[in-house]
Amino acid sequence: MISIEEIHSEKEFLQFVKFPNELYKNNPYYVPAIIKEELSAITRKENPVYKNADAAFFLAKQNGKIVGRVAAIINFIEINDQRKPKVRFGWLDMVDNIEVTKALIETVISYGKKHQLSFIEGPVGFSQMDKAGMLTQGFEELNTMITWYNAPYYPIHLKKLGFEDGATWVEYKIDIPDTIRPKVVKVSEIIQQRYGLKLLRFKSTKEIVPHVNKMFELLNKTYSTLQTFVPIQQYQIEHYKKKYIPFVNPKYITCVTNSEGKIVAFSIIMPSFSKALQKAKGKLFPFGFLHILKAQRYNDTAAFYLIGVDPEYQNKGVVALIFKEMNEVFLANGIKKVETNPELIENKAIQALWKDYKSVQHKQRQTFKKHF
Repeated sequence: MISIEEIHSEKEFLQFVKFPNELYKNNPYYVPAIIKEELSAITRKENPVYKNADAAFFLAKQNGKIVGRVAAIINFIEINDQRKPKVRFGWLDMVDNIEVTKALIETVISYGKKHQLSFIEGPVGFSQMDKAGMLTQGFEELNTMITWYNAPYYPIHLKKLGFEDGATWVEYKIDIPDTIRPKVVKVSEIIQQRYGLKLLRFKSTKEIVPHVNKMFELLNKTYSTLQTFVPIQQYQIEHYKKKYIPFVNPKYITCVTNSEGKIVAFSIIMPSFSKALQKAKGKLFPFGFLHILKAQRYNDTAAFYLIGVDPEYQNKGVVALIFKEMNEVFLANGIKKVETNPELIENKAIQALWKDYKSVQHKQRQTFKKHF
């Protein structure tokens, strides 16, 4: 007998967050999230996203044992401003039993019907800045801190339950050359002079903070035409500052400004924390933070977290400046490989950035949707 229980207590939320750690405890590709951060992301008093969203969280149990979890989410900006009558599902994890998956999904659908919605899509979080997409290729690749990992049976279950394909994301692994290509240097110099562009470099996280709001404004502008886009609100920006700034190595942040001092492009790259998080096992204390600190300073792999380019400058070669700058940083810090964040498959402008480098698409993920 499978039962679905909505959770309310601190103990239950902790069980909700820790369930995948138990499910994937022997999986070498799974990367545990930091438990405190996960709790913060879903707790009303911690995450300001609830100003424009609502959610309910559920655990599936069988014979008294937790066998699955899911979140049912409503983003009111998406529903009221974008006119999408969608209930989101996220944080979906379950054992390989389609009856468990069915019970969890039906619970989310019931939540959606209660709010007069007509279709379900996921896995996604509350907004554009949260994790999104179910892994459909790359199950034997190390996960990252900004994506969900799942076993191959997840998408099989959803297909059997009548879901169709939604958005698709691709991810790339890029080899960093030992030298900066002369072509990149030359193009960078030409572009910089032609458009009066300057590079902003940072020595400390304190120097970055004054520019973060402008970066998010540019991010909204960069991705506004994509199918999954929901504008990022100011209070969410403040939340993400607090959440991610501690992980940032200032040397890995690049901004490009025009002659008026306006940011027209930026990239946020972080050293890969995957192996460090595996060692930390979801806890910063007593020793987890040491693994994080070590990964910040000594690492041969980096991850593209965010990249934004003003549409006015997207076809003017501005990205060449960012790549030249980051190439120099990579060479100075022993970075040999870079992994991209998930990119929507139709976002050809971003994927074109990797064409001059040795790269391979090593992962793919997608959402699944169903009308009810």
